[in-house]
Amino acid sequence: MNHGINILMYHQIGDFAPMQAHRSTYCRVDRFAAQMAWLARFGYRVLSMDEVLACVKGEMAIPERAVALTFDDGYENFYEHAWPILQRYQFPAMVYLIAGLIGKPSEWFARDGRDTPPLMSAERIRQLRREGCDFGGHSVNHVKLAEQDTATIRREVSDCKAMLEDLLGEAVPHFCYPYGSHDIRAVEAVAEAGYACATTCLRAPATAADDPLTLPRKAVSYGDTLVGVLWKMHLKNTPKQPPIRRAAFALPA
Repeated sequence: MNHGINILMYHQIGDFAPMQAHRSTYCRVDRFAAQMAWLARFGYRVLSMDEVLACVKGEMAIPERAVALTFDDGYENFYEHAWPILQRYQFPAMVYLIAGLIGKPSEWFARDGRDTPPLMSAERIRQLRREGCDFGGHSVNHVKLAEQDTATIRREVSDCKAMLEDLLGEAVPHFCYPYGSHDIRAVEAVAEAGYACATTCLRAPATAADDPLTLPRKAVSYGDTLVGVLWKMHLKNTPKQPPIRRAAFALPA
C-alpha cells in the first residue's frame, strides 16, 4: 500500500569522527553509499522535487516506493562525497542554499564549538547545475524564521529567491525553512515570494493532503544504519505538531 513520498533530509556527507551531539547534521559517506545502493537495487523511485510537487498537487500519481533526496545548507562536501554517488545511480537531488553565505564557512556551527565546513561557491553551484543538480532557497542568513519579525521574514524569503535566481539565471520555485522553523507568517511570506513548494522538518510521508508549502521530511543522521533508515522510511509517521495551513489551503472540516 502506498503511504506517500518519503522526502529524506540530509546535511553533510563525509568521513566524520564519532560524535554524541548534533548528529542530525552529519551522515557517514559509507552509509550514504549503502543507502543509495539499496534504493537502486530494490526499485525505489527517486523523484525530483518538481515531481514531488506534481504528485502533491494531484498532477501525477504517487509511485510505489517513492523517495526524494534533499540536502540542506549547500556544503562543499556534498560535491565531494554525495554527488559522485548520486550520479552513479542517476538520482535527482535538491540542495537548499543559504543565499547570503555562498562560498563562506558555515559560521553558525561556531556557536556550538564545532568546525565550520565551507559552503559551496557560486562557481561550484553553477557547475553542479549544469550537471543536473537542483537547487532551492534556504533563506539569506540561515535564521529561525518563526523567531523573526514579519519584515525580516519577508526579506529572508524574498531576497533569497532573487539572489539565487540571479546566480542561476532561472526560476527558483523551491524553499526549505531553516531549522524547520516556520509559522503562518513564514508560510505566507513563502507564498507571497512566489515559491511553489517548501519543506519542513515535520516527520511524515508527503501526500496529496499536504500543503505544498509545508511538506514533511524524514531526517537521516550520523547514527542511522541502513536498517534504521529503512525503518524510518516504512513508518507512516505523524508529525509531533500539526502542520501549519494557509487559509487558502485549509481542508474542509
